[in-house]
Amino acid sequence: SRCRIIFKKIRNDLNQEIARLLEILNNRPFKKLPGCRKSLFDSLDKPALKALPKTHYQFAEWKKATVNIDYHIEVDGHYYSVPYKLVKRKLDIRFTDITIECFHKGTRIASHIRSFQKGRHTTVKEHMPLKHQRYLEWSPERFLRWAAKMGPQAEMLTEKIIASRAYPQQAYRTLLGILRLGKSYGSQRLEAACHRALMIGTVSYRSIESILKNGLDSQPLPTPPAPSTPVNHTNIRGSEYYHYEGEQNADSSYH
Repeated sequence: SRCRIIFKKIRNDLNQEIARLLEILNNRPFKKLPGCRKSLFDSLDKPALKALPKTHYQFAEWKKATVNIDYHIEVDGHYYSVPYKLVKRKLDIRFTDITIECFHKGTRIASHIRSFQKGRHTTVKEHMPLKHQRYLEWSPERFLRWAAKMGPQAEMLTEKIIASRAYPQQAYRTLLGILRLGKSYGSQRLEAACHRALMIGTVSYRSIESILKNGLDSQPLPTPPAPSTPVNHTNIRGSEYYHYEGEQNADSSYH
C-alpha cells in the first residue's frame, strides 16, 4: 500500500509538470506563422467542437460464434439465446461488461444483459420454437410430482437427473422421454428400471430405455459386494489393543 501511495504522488507530480510545460509550448509563438498553437486552436478547432457524449465510452470486444442446435451462443462460458431459425448460422457478437449484442449480416437480431455465471443460460421466450415454449409450463416440482406417482425409485432418479444439470430446463427433454417410456412399458416396469439404473449408476434416458428394451427390469438386481471380513492374525492387533497399551504406559509413567 505504501508503494501505491508513492506511485500516486509521483503520477500527480508528473501530471502537474506536464500541464505546466504544455501551457508554455502552446503559447510559444510560431517562427514562420502568426500566432501560436493556442490561438490557432481557438480560431480553427474550438468552434467546430461538439458536446461530449452523455454516456461514458464502453469498451467492446467482438467475436464470431456459431448458433448451437439449442439456439444459444456462448460468450465467456455463459449461453445466450437467439432466434431459433438461425441455428448453425455464424453471427458477429459484440460484448461489453454490460451487454451482449448478436448481429446477423449486419442486423442486430438479439441483445441481452451480460451475465458472468458460467454454465448458465439466458433465454428469451420469443427465441424458442413453439414446442420448446411449451416447456415453460413445466417445472422441476411438476416432474417430481409425476415421478412420485410412479414410485420412490423414479422420484429419486428424477432428482438426480435434475441435479446433474446446471440449468433445470436442460433436463426436461430427458425427463419427458422417460415419461413416454412409462406410457409404453407401464409404471411398474419403469419403477423397476429406475431402481436398476440407480443401482448401477447410469441415470440417463438411454440407460432406462436399454433396461426396458432388454427386459433387465425383471432380472434380479446386482448384489452389492459383502463387507470384507477382518483378518485374524497374531501380528494384527487392531486399534483397541494399541489404545489400551497406550493407557497402561501412560499410567505406569506416574509410578
